[in-house]
Amino acid sequence: MIAGRRKRGNCRLVEPVTHFLTGACLGRAGFNRTTALATATMTLAAEAPDLDMIGQLRGPVFGFAHHRGFTHSFLGLLIVAGAVVAFMYGIWRLRGRKTSSGTAPRWGLLFVYAYIAGLSHILLDFTNNYGVRPFWPFWEKWYSWDIVFIIEPLILVILGAGLVLPAFFGLINEEIAGRRKGLQGRFGAVLALLALVGLWGVRDYEHRRAVAALQSRTYERADAIRVSAYPYWLTPFRWYAVVETRDFFAQTTVNSLSPEVDPDDKMRIRPKPEETPVTLAAKKSYLGRVYLDWAQFPITETEPLESPSGYIVRFRDLRYEYPERSGASSLGARVRLDQNLNVVGQMFGFGSRWGQPSEEK
Repeated sequence: MIAGRRKRGNCRLVEPVTHFLTGACLGRAGFNRTTALATATMTLAAEAPDLDMIGQLRGPVFGFAHHRGFTHSFLGLLIVAGAVVAFMYGIWRLRGRKTSSGTAPRWGLLFVYAYIAGLSHILLDFTNNYGVRPFWPFWEKWYSWDIVFIIEPLILVILGAGLVLPAFFGLINEEIAGRRKGLQGRFGAVLALLALVGLWGVRDYEHRRAVAALQSRTYERADAIRVSAYPYWLTPFRWYAVVETRDFFAQTTVNSLSPEVDPDDKMRIRPKPEETPVTLAAKKSYLGRVYLDWAQFPITETEPLESPSGYIVRFRDLRYEYPERSGASSLGARVRLDQNLNVVGQMFGFGSRWGQPSEEK
């Protein structure tokens, strides 16, 4: 994701370092002054919702269907937080019930802190354009803020500096940091978290300007039904835009600093695919239903097969079709149908093995 080839990789995660750093900053922001093991617990809990990636063991289609589901919901976090606290309790017992501060952990309070750290995970995932389902399983609607790229180096710098610089340069005085081991760095951690919120505010403002610019014009003399703007890596004022009209999608870029939409000669127009019995059958498959529930601007492509006879229907989401990217998206899907339009195989991402419908549910 940092270079061109990596950007075309798996875009389903805010990489774990950001989550770990956020949890550590939360712990050092003052929670660690109320109970032992607070920083360690919050650091682990801030990444723990991504344990749902274990679903990949049952295949990429199953993993895709269940990622950012229960463990990324307000209800599921209760279980995630409990698991993290249980793990910390086991470590504490293995260490002979000893902590660096010499005081016993307050387990009920650690559970609350683990839940708070889990909420930070949902919030970070919400800021990018993959989205989260926080009300799952009662309401499975996806929500995304679309203001931060999957990996944002500035966030890593802000959080890392908030943890490292105070200790490295000795800038925190005794009154703020304290003398006891494990209590240093409160000021730096709080400052880093405030800077993170400030960054989100700036990106949200620029995102709104980009969307407003897209809504203010027509496309091939057609009015926009829906517009979205998606962030670039390390470029806060340039946005990739997808516009839906009645008959086609338009892909372009917009500069929120101006704001200025790319001229029509640089705009890509994609007619909406024709609906056929083949595409309808693919959309009714398990993978088709899951994909369409998640995708914001889905399109399909149909490939007839000769031997054995049948069809392959490819699903893609235009929000990941950035103009600079080439090749297939890792977030595409394929459904294979026989000549009678029965689903005989499903595949998500770059997989090479067709999963059977009964294997993926």
